[in-house]
Amino acid sequence: MPELPDVEGFRKVLESCAKGRVIRRVDVRDTGVLHGVNTRRLRDALEGRRFTEPERHGKWLLAHTGGPTLVLHFGMTGQLLCAHPDDTVEAHDRVLFTVGGERQLRYRDQRKLQGLWLAHDDSEVARLLDRQGPDAMAVDRKQFEAELSSHRGSIKTVLTDQTVLAGLGNLLADEILWRAKLRPTSRASDLTEADRRRLYTHMRRTLRSAVTAGCVPPRNSWLTGHRDAPVPTCPRCGTPLRRSRMAGRSTVWCPQCQSHGS
Repeated sequence: MPELPDVEGFRKVLESCAKGRVIRRVDVRDTGVLHGVNTRRLRDALEGRRFTEPERHGKWLLAHTGGPTLVLHFGMTGQLLCAHPDDTVEAHDRVLFTVGGERQLRYRDQRKLQGLWLAHDDSEVARLLDRQGPDAMAVDRKQFEAELSSHRGSIKTVLTDQTVLAGLGNLLADEILWRAKLRPTSRASDLTEADRRRLYTHMRRTLRSAVTAGCVPPRNSWLTGHRDAPVPTCPRCGTPLRRSRMAGRSTVWCPQCQSHGS
């Protein structure tokens, strides 16, 4: 599932492929990914416009045009790619945006759990993102600590709640908690000030590394690099990792290292 680092990578794809270029043609190959807009309205709103500086908030990508904004969410399997218009169109390429004669943005998504919205002005963008918490890359420590202190749920559940903090998914939350040596079942409001500060520090560090990689990298020194091993062990202490389900999500943690905040 695309998380903040993946969507930041898609923002860079949009920027390098289409920023400053005129949208020559919009080809909707599957209307099942359109939300609140049909093919004709999407084409009328975007064709002839020019993509400007894109933005990201959490897992949402905002493709501005100086007028309407194309708003994209990638669900579990979405991608944004830069191709040549003559390249073979794949089965899961749902919407194509031809920008000039040699470049084409492609929204590709196998499962179609989210998709594309059209916001005609900033107020419509704000309404679409109304329930999103602060972006995990942009939130300051004071606001982060205040959010944690006001929620009684488990810290893993709070970190992945997009209305609390936008951008963190399952892999990032497990990785950050492992680095901060905090048990995922710990109640967020029970963390000490030292716990909250350590968690914020490791969230920032983890996000910086993951954004550089364009994903949550399965490195050997990361929890992510061990979670799917046949016999997963902690890369820090060698203890067998534990796996449980929290709020319907698979959660991996080290019972030896992650004893704080329990």
